[in-house]
Amino acid sequence: MLHFIPTPIGNLEDISFRSLRLLEEAKVILCEDTRVTKRLLHLLKTKHQITPKTEQFISLHSHNEEETLKKLSPSLFEDTVLYVSDAGMPAVSDPGCTLVNYCNLHNISYDVLPGCNAALLAYAGSGFCDNKFLFFGFLPHKGNNRFNQLQEALYNGYVTIIYESPHRILKLIDEICTISPQRELYLIKEATKMHQKSFKGSASEVQNMLKEQNIKGEWVVVLKGNKREIGLISVADILKLDIPKKQASKLIAKITGKSPKACYDELL
Repeated sequence: MLHFIPTPIGNLEDISFRSLRLLEEAKVILCEDTRVTKRLLHLLKTKHQITPKTEQFISLHSHNEEETLKKLSPSLFEDTVLYVSDAGMPAVSDPGCTLVNYCNLHNISYDVLPGCNAALLAYAGSGFCDNKFLFFGFLPHKGNNRFNQLQEALYNGYVTIIYESPHRILKLIDEICTISPQRELYLIKEATKMHQKSFKGSASEVQNMLKEQNIKGEWVVVLKGNKREIGLISVADILKLDIPKKQASKLIAKITGKSPKACYDELL
């Protein structure tokens, strides 16, 4: 049987007793990065006094999933086998989904253990809990794809969760400020780790907060859902229209207060 094991996103005490037992018993571990998993096992062995019996580590990540699975025999999973991502919940902004489909295709029994997840941690900590939310993960790094997905994240009407790297967190907040400076945000960096820190306020307030902060570390950004009145058009609505970019840029300029030229440049 295959078990998907969520791993701590920072604090080693967040590993579950069941995960520790399986990590100690399994002889085969599929993992996102064998070096990271071996280091994790060493740390867990020291902290929780477990004695892993792992005989084989198999690298299975987003760039080799399909190729690696073709080489595996379904009979491998007759014994206890684990899949371990580097940090957090497998298949949630991490590899693992292809492996789930492989199990379904070959009638392999599998189980997903509950555990650490940065998105849910941030959602609960935001106070924006209206029982519905959307998880966007990482936005595209640049270009129209990033612009369009950010518009969708801002104007879908629901609490929306975004992951961001330290290299682009300031850029993201600047982009949000340009479009919706009063949108309420909740940010947490280095969740569960020694330097965990959170920020809450309007986009423009958070922008000022971050000017004097050390931004190193992984970030989760929670956008409060917008409560637009029916009939009020958004930038996302304009982007869906089949009209020339110059016309679209003029309409967007009226909504955002930016110059038509700046809007046109962004559309390009």
